[in-house]
Amino acid sequence: MNTRSLAKSIIERTLVASGAAGWSARQHQQEICILAYHNVVPDDLPWPGDASLHLRRRDFCDQLEHIGRHYDVVPLMAVLGSPSRGRRPRVAITFDDAYQGALAIGVEELARRGMPATVFVPPGLLGGRPLWWDTYGPPRQPGAGGSSGGLTPEMRTEGLSDAAGRDAAVGEWARRAGWVVHELSVPMLTGTEAELAAACRRHDGLTLGSHSWSHPDLTQLGHAALDAELRAPLEWLRARFLCTIPWLTYPYGLSSPQVERATRASGYEAGALVVGGWTRIAPENPFAIPRANIPAGISRAGFALRVAGLHMRGRANHA
Repeated sequence: MNTRSLAKSIIERTLVASGAAGWSARQHQQEICILAYHNVVPDDLPWPGDASLHLRRRDFCDQLEHIGRHYDVVPLMAVLGSPSRGRRPRVAITFDDAYQGALAIGVEELARRGMPATVFVPPGLLGGRPLWWDTYGPPRQPGAGGSSGGLTPEMRTEGLSDAAGRDAAVGEWARRAGWVVHELSVPMLTGTEAELAAACRRHDGLTLGSHSWSHPDLTQLGHAALDAELRAPLEWLRARFLCTIPWLTYPYGLSSPQVERATRASGYEAGALVVGGWTRIAPENPFAIPRANIPAGISRAGFALRVAGLHMRGRANHA
């Protein structure tokens, strides 16, 4: 641990021990903190892909235990409801991308504790597929041994800016650039329709929302393509799952006024980002609802502070 990380860790633990996290959470009595997760994987998974997205099971369980001690977990739709009369602050739990690990391990742990949650699904990427931000790494240097690591920030930026975040287009770009292709273990692949159905049967507190059809950067699409990316997933989900809710989470957390208007016109009641923290009940703009991103690797104290609204910023990716 370097000096900066050590100092941050000491500050986080000190703040939690002082009671600052609990005090901060109580200031949000009439709000809800929406937690944004991506995946939950076995503790011994050898290759973490985009490491910030794949939370180890033991860490997820620790976080759920902390939530259970200090917060009431409510369905996501409560954000559009009425203020709470309860005494404890409230959180809602969400997952983006419909990873197999989230549908199996994550849902199992939530069902065990009776905690509701929502999974946001990109139907066009289902079927046990690898996702580009997990798959690729930088080219190996001549003479270098071992395997390369995951995407660099520069590579991620290229995938978003030059290929609009489209999975197939990024793959073509990656091949031309000589990016390394990593083989992924099953929990890091997307789920299937059958696995979505099984997760809904396993946990009656689970709801499903849309994460677009194929996970592009919506802000780079023309009107017709944007309309198709928004309408198709909601129709697909409603035709198959009674637990569908008319919510969208924006791929990569990227939105714009045009995307917000298109989301409303496509029949959604709300759209959520992947930055921010607490949100007021019945927000003035339900198409720019903040969520608190929970990256893998966050410390116990760091998690307690982030949920409470005392966020010590660090870099994290959003898929």
